[in-house]
Amino acid sequence: MPAIPRPNNRLAGQRGWLTAVDDGLAPVAETIEAFVLGGGKRLRPAFGYWGYRGAGGVDSDQVVAALSALEFVQASALIHDDLMDRSDTRRGEPAVHRRFAARHRAAGWSGDPDGFGDAAAILLGDLCLVWSDEVLHSAGLDPRTVARARPVFDEMRTEVTVGQYLDVLTQATGDTSLERAGKVARYKSAKYTVERPLLLGAALADAPAEVHAAYSAYGLPLGEAFQLRDDVLGVFGDPERTGKPAGDDLREGKRTYLVAAALEALDDAGRELLLGGLGDPHLDPAGVARLRELITASGALDRTERRITALTESALAALTTVDLDTEARQSLVDLAIAATRRTD
Repeated sequence: MPAIPRPNNRLAGQRGWLTAVDDGLAPVAETIEAFVLGGGKRLRPAFGYWGYRGAGGVDSDQVVAALSALEFVQASALIHDDLMDRSDTRRGEPAVHRRFAARHRAAGWSGDPDGFGDAAAILLGDLCLVWSDEVLHSAGLDPRTVARARPVFDEMRTEVTVGQYLDVLTQATGDTSLERAGKVARYKSAKYTVERPLLLGAALADAPAEVHAAYSAYGLPLGEAFQLRDDVLGVFGDPERTGKPAGDDLREGKRTYLVAAALEALDDAGRELLLGGLGDPHLDPAGVARLRELITASGALDRTERRITALTESALAALTTVDLDTEARQSLVDLAIAATRRTD
């Protein structure tokens, strides 16, 4: 399996452009470089690459460069997500809005440090999204190839954006239904983590309709399983591995499938306890432990784990329905296991 795309050259060029405009933009370049290159699983470009190879595409530097655009979309989504969730950390480091607020305080600038940090995070996230376009178009691919891929790329970015809004809306309205939790997971994460990168690779390879159909049948359930694993880690994950505080999803009031399943199973007293702590930004470790116990006792954790298993099995079965390159098929199997059994 080749090295997963790391857009070093693109970032070096952007750093030079930014600092030529103004020295004050150096921290912008440094922060985006650190964010894009400093961590992450790079699953999206990996799915895109093996989707391309599975459909008969030939390996090339241009394709790898084009697929690195997915890392800029991911950076944009995470920077904005951390701001919306008021998260303090990402991958064990200060979230972007916290980093720029700290810079404001250290320099003794005028105005509100947190407001400055929020504005910086919005703009850096937007900049990453703009650069994702540039990466796709300047990778050296034939314009007709880019034109085939463009609709998939555009729809993916629209889906993740409206998924983020649905997540915010769901927290505001307090909708605790499994149907709503599933829809948020599908649009905020599932489609843009697996299905759309695969379809982007298929479009680059000019794959036939049956390959696109098989990739959707594989990507949609696997993407949902990926998000469910993320939901479990958001409540039960080890902070040293996730890079996020323990129980962060509980403090943020996330209406995930895990939480929705618990609320559906609990009695009135249990529901009241869970809802009473959900969304409390000051929830202490003891409070997190109590809510974890409630969720576990309700059977929601077991139910979520069973659903992850069933969705993963459904995804893997879809790979057997179409003729794919042998190496690519095995890589997609390996990626499915890595995506759903991860601990970070």
